[in-house]
Amino acid sequence: MEHLLGPQWEGIGTEEPSSPTAQIAGNRLILDVYLDGCERFLQVTENQTNDLAEVEFLRLCSNDTMIMSVVADLPRFIGLRSLVLKGGHLRDDYGRCQCGLLTSLPPDISKLSKLRHLDLSFNSFAEMPPCVTALSLLTTLHLSFNQLRTLPDEIGELTFLTDLSLMSNQLAELSAGIGQLKNLEKVDLSENRLESLPEEVGNLHKCIDLDLSGNKLANLPETVCNMMSLQQLYLHNNVLVAVPAGLASLPHLSRLDLQNNRLRTVPMEIIQCSCVYLQGNPIGEPEPSALSEDESQSLDIKELYVKPEDKSFCVTPDGCWVFLPHGFHLCFPPGAVSCNTRIYYQILVPDQQHVRLGHHDVLLSSTLELQPHGIQFLQDVEIKIPFAFLKPVPKREVVIRTFIDSSGSWMDMSTTTKEKSLYEMLASCKTPHFSWFLVVSRLVEDSCEVPQEGELLFSSVDQNIRVEFPPGATAETRTVRMQVLPVSRKMLENITGDVESSTSPLLCLSQNSADNFLSPVKIQLPLPPGVTGDTLDRSRLFLLHGDPRAQTWTDITNQVVLQITHIYAHFQVDHFSWYWLWYTTKSYVGELAKNVYKRLRMYQVNFVALQRKRDPEQVLLQCVPKHKVESTVKRLQDRYKGPEPSDLVELVEGEQFFATFEQGLKLYSERPDCVDGRICFVFYSRMKNMKEVYVTSSVERMEKDVKGQVSFYRGLVPEGLPEEVTKHRKGSRSDWMATLPIKLPRRKSSNEDHERQKNDGLLPPLNIGNPEMGYLTETNLLSIASQIGSDWMNIGINLGLSYHELERISFKNSKDLNQLILDMIFLWARNNSEQPDCVQKLVQAMRNSKRNDIADEIEDVITLGKEKYTHSIRRVGLDRGNSSEDSAIAMSQS
Repeated sequence: MEHLLGPQWEGIGTEEPSSPTAQIAGNRLILDVYLDGCERFLQVTENQTNDLAEVEFLRLCSNDTMIMSVVADLPRFIGLRSLVLKGGHLRDDYGRCQCGLLTSLPPDISKLSKLRHLDLSFNSFAEMPPCVTALSLLTTLHLSFNQLRTLPDEIGELTFLTDLSLMSNQLAELSAGIGQLKNLEKVDLSENRLESLPEEVGNLHKCIDLDLSGNKLANLPETVCNMMSLQQLYLHNNVLVAVPAGLASLPHLSRLDLQNNRLRTVPMEIIQCSCVYLQGNPIGEPEPSALSEDESQSLDIKELYVKPEDKSFCVTPDGCWVFLPHGFHLCFPPGAVSCNTRIYYQILVPDQQHVRLGHHDVLLSSTLELQPHGIQFLQDVEIKIPFAFLKPVPKREVVIRTFIDSSGSWMDMSTTTKEKSLYEMLASCKTPHFSWFLVVSRLVEDSCEVPQEGELLFSSVDQNIRVEFPPGATAETRTVRMQVLPVSRKMLENITGDVESSTSPLLCLSQNSADNFLSPVKIQLPLPPGVTGDTLDRSRLFLLHGDPRAQTWTDITNQVVLQITHIYAHFQVDHFSWYWLWYTTKSYVGELAKNVYKRLRMYQVNFVALQRKRDPEQVLLQCVPKHKVESTVKRLQDRYKGPEPSDLVELVEGEQFFATFEQGLKLYSERPDCVDGRICFVFYSRMKNMKEVYVTSSVERMEKDVKGQVSFYRGLVPEGLPEEVTKHRKGSRSDWMATLPIKLPRRKSSNEDHERQKNDGLLPPLNIGNPEMGYLTETNLLSIASQIGSDWMNIGINLGLSYHELERISFKNSKDLNQLILDMIFLWARNNSEQPDCVQKLVQAMRNSKRNDIADEIEDVITLGKEKYTHSIRRVGLDRGNSSEDSAIAMSQS
């Protein structure tokens, strides 16, 4: 079935239906999106017995306390082909996924003879259930994030298995039976405790992807070189001291990740392999005479979970893993500090004060600040930062960037990345100091050390680009870096409208020395697309030199000797900058290149301003890149309404802009991101660029709607931006970019009266319920409000108020808890006063919030009120047939 009837689970606090229903439709039963999924499952097994055999796909959340009762019924679903019993749907206060409650499975699960796909991730299995290895037709088995210590020999019976994921368990060894899984194509054994691999692993001849990262492997068996189908082999973050040279001979290998191991020597065949990653290894360093005491210690160090309200933690010489809120991790190895050391941290929203981006950098994460700045550790500390999911782009790479206090400059760290979830990844680096850390995507950087003997540097982005350093080009070894920005012909045509112009990739060269080279350096660039040495018109070929600071492009064609071959252009220089080869009929090529380069840095965006349907005073403001606009608006249209997005505007990564409410509208409350009444944004293409604010009108809304607007204006821009982007920014309105209409509906007089009285410190007279079902006066409500205290948010949610209603009340009364609670109680009371069972709902909300003391007091008030009501009825002689309204009048008269 595709769906079950009833509301979906959208997050903690979602209301459950009073009488949930479930039914099978088709062959799917998807229940892990419901808070009461197991209860619905039991309804299905009880009411639709005849349809159970038709179900082929079943998903359940194992965080549900009823899960153990549910699994006993699973063998009745004899037609199942896919079964998912995952935990991890809930998170604790530290952002950790909570494991499911499954520790075993009933033996009868083995009767699901048609099962092909089984996912038991995020549970509490200490061993693989025996029934699993009896499911002989399984092709996919996921048991990640459990507590498995060993694998049974019987795992070799799953001969049809193609996908095996055992990530993040406690596996210290592998059974030799794994070698019998000869159809395996993808194996994930990362983040375990493996110290060795069985020789039989080499029998996995069909394996394409093997992940062994994050273990304790010191060596690999030579049989690994027999895995002839292997394309990706991940071995980073182990303790490898040697690797087989035969890995370089695997015919399909496209990635061999050996980063952050203990490799001091690497076979030349491996080093020459273009797909190998070796950063973080002590290659070339001398062998230590013996392992130090710290190196011989077990890697099993304690874990420290920092609460969101704590802003510091203590590290001891024993080392520890530190888990910060929002998914940030730190690993202090044993001996990193010599004495107990207190570390302070902040997770900062990105802004221009602590974010430094290059011209083609993209920010991917929040900023992690660790203090004391500049503190030096005895061993490097590992930092892991979560960042937005980014599909791998061959011409870009992800790095962690940090600020070096001693030099006052920013530096990119040697970084590894790993997928954390469907929408999030982790970037990892090791650092000897603390400062600011953030994740950026940059152009791929190739580098080399140039000695006196000379060197040759190739681009990994475009193998046609190379730089040749002759012997004697430098007296002392210097570091040279290369970045390449491809510019397609289609992209150039979209910017210029010129179908005849074309360019080579843009070449950016830099070095760590200010001195010119002693001998000319030879540079090779490919000719622009569609041009060959036999057909080109030399009068249309231009070599441009770029100044990254001044943002100018100078034609140096006549200042160098351009040697043209069939597909290459060669020239020599004695210093480094940016070089760009153009083929065009335009005579003003320098100005043309300047405008094109400016556009290559800018993103086309739309501004969005939407109002919540249930609360028009709540306005969502967002700046969205062009390609995301349609999906973003579609996702919001169920809860928000508003005008079409603005016309296209161009912004630079890291550019600041403002939103201002105009024509009778103003912000409802002060905000820390407000500058002179304007909401401040900083545009980052991979960030949400979204804020929700509350607005009100500066004119009376009793008689008619108030039609105002929100306008977006440019603000500060990053350093080095071309003059064209900033020259029109003089005057108060000259930096305007877009305006969108906002309408606040006419306010009803009763509401306006309440707002006026409330602002004067008064509360409107309000009584709820009725004498027959239960009756509370305004005085009773005031007494209840005085006892709520810090539980107000939980009580408000249980009363049915939305999170945004509670957030708005919090904004308005941020410094007055008593007034905040009164506003919350009276907002609920006004909306529910005409419902006969509203008092009972109030009692139940208190009990659900674990405030039985208040619930008992309300029930005592109700009981006393009913007794007085009964006495008044008898006294005035009214019979039981009178209405509740007449009864209330009689009681009030008495």
